[in-house]
Order: sequence, then C-alpha cells, then structure tokens
Amino acid sequence: MKQEVIKEMSTAELRERLVEEKKHLTRLKLNHAVSPLENPHKITDNKKTVARILTELRKREMLENNNK
Repeated sequence: MKQEVIKEMSTAELRERLVEEKKHLTRLKLNHAVSPLENPHKITDNKKTVARILTELRKREMLENNNK
C-alpha cells in the first residue's frame, strides 16, 4: 500500500486496516513456515505496510497532541 493512499484514509479506517494487515502477516508467516511461499517478498512488503500505517497513526497522534 502506498503512503499516499494511507494519508487519504481516516484514522478509523487506518486502525481497521492495521488489524487486517497484522492478521494477514501472521497468516503469511505461518504458511511460509509450513511450506515455502512462492514469493517470500510478500512478507517483507506486508511488514512495510504495517509500519507505514503505524507511522501515519503516530504522526496524527502527535499532531493532535500539539494542537491542544
């Protein structure tokens, strides 16, 4: 998921998407442990997506605290 797409999403949508992405990452890791994935870079891409979402949520939290 691109950073531009993440920035356009609302905070509630980001939180929901974060839960989904973490579940997907867990599923990928388990599947890879049982039998190697055809493209193991999917795990890396998913980790980066989770990190991007967490970064955007933290950024919004910091902006909200500074505005108070």
